[in-house]
Amino acid sequence: MWMLSLASWARTEVKTARATSPVACSLGGVGTPRLLKLFAKYNMKTSWAIPGHSWETFPDQMKAVRDAGHEIVLHGYSHENPIAMTPQQEKDVLEHTYKLHTSFCGKPPVGYVAPWCENSQITSKLLLDHGIEYSRSNMHRDAEAYYGRNGDSWTKIDYDGEAKEWMKPLVRGTETGLVEIPASWYLDDMEPFMFIKQFPNSHGWVDPKVVEDLWKGHFSYFYREYEEFVFPITIHPDVSGHPHVILMLERFIEWVNTHEGAQWVTMKEMSDDFKHRNPAPGGNALPVNA
Repeated sequence: MWMLSLASWARTEVKTARATSPVACSLGGVGTPRLLKLFAKYNMKTSWAIPGHSWETFPDQMKAVRDAGHEIVLHGYSHENPIAMTPQQEKDVLEHTYKLHTSFCGKPPVGYVAPWCENSQITSKLLLDHGIEYSRSNMHRDAEAYYGRNGDSWTKIDYDGEAKEWMKPLVRGTETGLVEIPASWYLDDMEPFMFIKQFPNSHGWVDPKVVEDLWKGHFSYFYREYEEFVFPITIHPDVSGHPHVILMLERFIEWVNTHEGAQWVTMKEMSDDFKHRNPAPGGNALPVNA
C-alpha cells in the first residue's frame, strides 16, 4: 500500500520590516478555490496547514476548505519561525491558534506543521502537552513515518577554540509518541515556482515539466523499492493556484492513479495507519489524552 497526501498550506507571513506582498496574499484567495475544484475533480481529501492569520483574513475560503471535508492542521499564526521566538512566544502562538482551530473546526487539532520546518527545543513537548498526535516538520526520513525524538543536541563549531572542543557526535534525545510524517524540500512547490524578491535564491520560472519529472522520479523509486511508503507533497494556494502548475498537478495525479495500491489520504490517515502498524514503545511520551 502506498499512501500519498497533498498538503496545501495557506501561507501568510507578516514581519515588521518585510511583509509578504499583498499580491501574494491575495493569490491565496484565488488559488484556494482552484485547488478545491481540483481535489473535488479527483475525489481527494487533503490536509491544509493553515496559519491563524489566514483563517481570519480569508474566512470564506477557509470555510470552503473545512466544509469540503479537508483536514486542517496547525501552522502558526503569522508563519512565525519557532527557532526565532522565545519559549513564551511559541507557547502563546500555539495556544492561541489551538483555540482558533477548535472554535473554527468544532474539535481540537491533532496535526501540526512547523513554519519553515523548524523546531525549537520545546516544540515537541508543547505539541505533546496539547494532545497533538503528529507533526510534519522534520526530514529524518523521506518515505516512512516515524516516532520523533525530543532533546537532540550537538556541539557547534567554534573557530575561536580548539578543534577537539567541537569534534563530538550528535547526542540523540528521547523518542516520543509524536508521529513524524517526513517533509521534503524536493516535494514542495514553493522553491521552484515562487519568486520572492527578498530571497536571492528564489525561482519562479521553472518549467513545470521539470518538477513533474522530479516528483515522478521520487515516486517511481519508492514504488519499486518499498512494500509501503508515504509520499506527502507540499503545495501552496498562492503557488500551485497558478494555471501552469494546476495543469501539472492534474497530469501528476492522473499518472499516480495508474499505479496499483496508491491511495490519496490525509496526513491524519497516514499517522493513524502508522500507529496501528507500529504502536509506540512503552515509556515514550505520548500526546495528552492519547
